Amino acid sequence: MDSMKESFSTEEKDYMDYSNWYIDDNLDPTPPPEELIPCNPVIQVDLFHICAAGVSVLVLVFLSLFVKRRRLCRDCCGGVPGLLHPAGFLESDCHRGIAAAVFVVLFSSLCVVVIDSNPLPIGLDFSKDTKEYLKIAALLYYLALYYPLLACATVKNKAGYLLGSLLSWLHCGVLIWQKFECPLSAEVYKYYSLLRSLPQLLCLVFLSIIYPVLLMRNGKTSGNLTSHLCQADEYYIDYLKLLLRKRTSKSRACTDERSLSSKIWTSMRSYIYIPMKGFQIPPKLIVAMAVALVTVYQVALLLVVTVVPSLQKMRAGVREEISYVLEGFGIKLSDKRSETLKIVKYFFWIFEVCYVSAVTVSCCIILLMLMRSMVLHRENLKALYRGDSRKVFNVQKRTRPSRSALVSWMSFTSYQAAYISLGLVIQVVVLYLCFLLFSFLVVVPFLNRQKLLLLKVLENMWPFWLALCVVLSVQHFLAQFFFLQKDGRSLSITNRRSLYIVTYLLFMFNVLIGCIAGVWRIILTETFNIIHFCRLDLSLLNRSVESFDPGYRCYTGFLLVEVSQSHPLMKAFCALLLQSRSLPLSGGDKRKNEEEGQSLVVLGIQLVPHQMSMKTAKSKRIRARWSLMFTLLNNPVLISSRRAPVCTSTDLVTNGELNSASKQAPDDLVKTELCQKE
Repeated sequence: MDSMKESFSTEEKDYMDYSNWYIDDNLDPTPPPEELIPCNPVIQVDLFHICAAGVSVLVLVFLSLFVKRRRLCRDCCGGVPGLLHPAGFLESDCHRGIAAAVFVVLFSSLCVVVIDSNPLPIGLDFSKDTKEYLKIAALLYYLALYYPLLACATVKNKAGYLLGSLLSWLHCGVLIWQKFECPLSAEVYKYYSLLRSLPQLLCLVFLSIIYPVLLMRNGKTSGNLTSHLCQADEYYIDYLKLLLRKRTSKSRACTDERSLSSKIWTSMRSYIYIPMKGFQIPPKLIVAMAVALVTVYQVALLLVVTVVPSLQKMRAGVREEISYVLEGFGIKLSDKRSETLKIVKYFFWIFEVCYVSAVTVSCCIILLMLMRSMVLHRENLKALYRGDSRKVFNVQKRTRPSRSALVSWMSFTSYQAAYISLGLVIQVVVLYLCFLLFSFLVVVPFLNRQKLLLLKVLENMWPFWLALCVVLSVQHFLAQFFFLQKDGRSLSITNRRSLYIVTYLLFMFNVLIGCIAGVWRIILTETFNIIHFCRLDLSLLNRSVESFDPGYRCYTGFLLVEVSQSHPLMKAFCALLLQSRSLPLSGGDKRKNEEEGQSLVVLGIQLVPHQMSMKTAKSKRIRARWSLMFTLLNNPVLISSRRAPVCTSTDLVTNGELNSASKQAPDDLVKTELCQKE
């Protein structure tokens, strides 16, 4: 027994000595992680959401009873009320700022649903098994919570603006109070909840200001239905004036020899959206762009606060014992432990800088693509307004709504936000890897005065690369000076026997050059697709298969619905006819204006009947009639409603010319169009 005790004590001593090789007695104990003190605000989140949901339901019910949009039973209580629509996205009188602000608030709430552990703050405890069902309920809850904020603007009266002001003040005041009391949170990052709520807070402040302004400015005239359409009618009429105004002749300048500065300025202007007088972007597109900007902010913020604090903690927690870990993998950075510690911290700092740079560059690329998309949106809409669908879709299409087009129009804003989120994440990953490779292969060896790895590869393979460069240069030289002969203004191939011999001799070299070109093609294709992934107006597939791209198909459906339902010329024509009929006229003026008003009003020469001169030249009336006919013929909205014997889709050409069958009776065509509209 004594011998066993002695042997046991000896083994125990050896074990203690062996363990001391890897444990330093002088190390400081690791401090425990900082825990946030739980915050209990005066206005509890659960209590506020319960009260806010009840107030939203009461406001919506009151507005429905007040407006009485459905009158199914007029003898009973003056009609049956119906649910208010949130916003007229196909109408120009829709308040774009309010719609964009409410959708931004909704998207910020979506971030809460996806990330937070308790997405539905109504004071109920749920198990982990029902968490997914809880998220679905939270999506419906936030949609119903902010629905009255958008519906109050559609009423267009004092009651709606007053209730909208009270609701926006309630949401904005409670949110500011809660963030002021409890700015920190324990999820993701301590300041993430505060930074995430900044767009939501700014939009609620905007709603708290715009609703009182609308109450004071438009409260007196909001009860009249015609006052709602004044702003929209003015937009349609301004667009009509701009389209039909007399264009001044400009001297043709030589555009072949432009300076470099003018080319740079032209390319820069193609990425800058400059508002155009007489043209307005559809409200649905304004909402989509606002949500897209907030998407860039929210996704970039989440990427930064998820990775950067972790890298900072790893860099701060590195100790001198890291040298033993590296030596275990056969990596020896320095003979001194202190220098190894500095090098490892320097590498972690490079990781952090590369990641922040990747996020910054990705955000700039996304914003640049959105600016370019806005310019192309306007060009595409203007082309479809004049009936030039081949320029937009590369094929001749009839601008009429369909089932798929309507579904695409409804989901356009959501698709835009989703594609931007995915595109930003993909760009950050790719750029981060590229920055890391560039830093460790080029920057770090250059700063440490070491030979670059790329230079080592070139030194070992320089005969191969030199041979390929010489072969490629020889082919270009022979093609330019030996195999091509200039005959006047055209070029012809000569020395064909030598051409065949050189083609055979350089076959093996061209195979190797083709492999390098194939790799370069892959790099270019992937780079282009990654950069333009967030754009829906540009298909990432070939023209023949671009219909398989869901993003581009959503964009084309959105354009078809917008052009077919919100064509400015058609709405201007109808608005002016309604305006002329609503004004009382005398017997003599009425008969005269029936003939001249429909033509001169459309031209924008005289927009109000009592302002027209008593004597109108016959040539003006003829030009007005022909301009009216030309406008109706080129209006894509009217194509689907025309009669087949009068004009078919094959009779229309992009530039507005007609076939022989349509040129025979232009007056009958105009009469038919007017009769159909009446």
